[in-house]
Amino acid sequence: MTLAFKLKKKFYFVAAGYFKFFANHSLKRWKPRVIIVTGSAGKTTMLNLIECQLGDKAHYSHNANSAFGIAFDIVGMHGITGSKLYWFALIFGLPIRSLFYRRKEKYYVVECDGERPHEAEFVAKWLKPEVSLWVSLGRSHAVFYENEVKSGRFINIDEAIAHEFAQIPKNTKKLVLIDGDNEVMREKCEGLLADVVGVHKSQLKDYAVVPNQATFTIGKKKFVFNEPMPRDVTTQLLMLDKLADYLGVKANTDLSNYKMPPARSNYLEGKNGIKIIDSSYNAHIISMTTVLDMMKEMKAPHKWLVIGDIIDQGALEGDEHKKLADLLLGVKAEKIIMIGRRTKKYTAPLLEGKCDFESFDKPQQALSYLEKNLAGKETVMFKGSQYLEWIVEKLLANPEDVVKLARQDAAHKKRRASWGLK
Repeated sequence: MTLAFKLKKKFYFVAAGYFKFFANHSLKRWKPRVIIVTGSAGKTTMLNLIECQLGDKAHYSHNANSAFGIAFDIVGMHGITGSKLYWFALIFGLPIRSLFYRRKEKYYVVECDGERPHEAEFVAKWLKPEVSLWVSLGRSHAVFYENEVKSGRFINIDEAIAHEFAQIPKNTKKLVLIDGDNEVMREKCEGLLADVVGVHKSQLKDYAVVPNQATFTIGKKKFVFNEPMPRDVTTQLLMLDKLADYLGVKANTDLSNYKMPPARSNYLEGKNGIKIIDSSYNAHIISMTTVLDMMKEMKAPHKWLVIGDIIDQGALEGDEHKKLADLLLGVKAEKIIMIGRRTKKYTAPLLEGKCDFESFDKPQQALSYLEKNLAGKETVMFKGSQYLEWIVEKLLANPEDVVKLARQDAAHKKRRASWGLK
């Protein structure tokens, strides 16, 4: 752990409080109706679905889901994406911009990550949302919550993470939307002053998915996407419907123009006719389950899976990668390619003799295998860490589609180059 990292960790909320203090000047002039989206997975999908409904009536915190990022976003600035020297521009620039900058949209739709303990609470008490949408609950960023358990505050990591996300609904004024099938969410939202409405996946009447399309039939409404959306998006669609009713707008069911943010189950054309489904943005067991369940149901021949390690799990990484083995076997893929030390150590032994798989230490090795063995008729899904977006880039039929991939900023390109990925 570097000194810079230790200092950032220690003084994170001191700095966040500084930026909040000044950004709040701009926020008070703006006075938007605040809608917060939170959860372990599916937040960005939810945010973008809301954008399909509200359009330019709202401002959306795209790529700004932390306490820092939200403060910068409110005053029309961007966080750190390149040189650390940009910090000086932020430290002195944000207070100046806060004196005059004001957004004009009626709504502010905010994605809150809750990556670290107390961050969701910080954001919720600051923004005091009118509406919150808690879309999912799982072991995202579990490693950051280990000290919460060691200190004795919580019995286990699951409880610590649930407590953190629950701070959003606890500070919501009017309406809280949750996954009504999740018992922990229901318990955490008992007795709130806001109305709590649970949605249930049983309301889905029909679901169909192919590499470049998905349809959901809910009641009399049929939602159509030109992307391979997982079945679990049912939760977001139900929440979207409830939110539209609350806000008095008509729900838009034609989502054929909906554009997924990079690497969240995007369809891309690959070389020689291969079909690529890029879900490489992140991975923990809940998002792995969602996407692998989609692949299980997808109508497509010759399914291949390219899976990177699940990271940020700390002491739980062994258990999570063993669960991954069962998920992979359930897809019944023609070929499974795994990359990273964790999948090699924990997952690969459980697949021996049960499926056709390869395990590699580095992305370069996996790319070489794929280039030699893909025949052109496969549907290849990418999910996990290990810079899988670099492999996807090398397999694109149209090089200009690189702009649709994750982590294309200068900082991430530099990190990939340090891995020898150019």
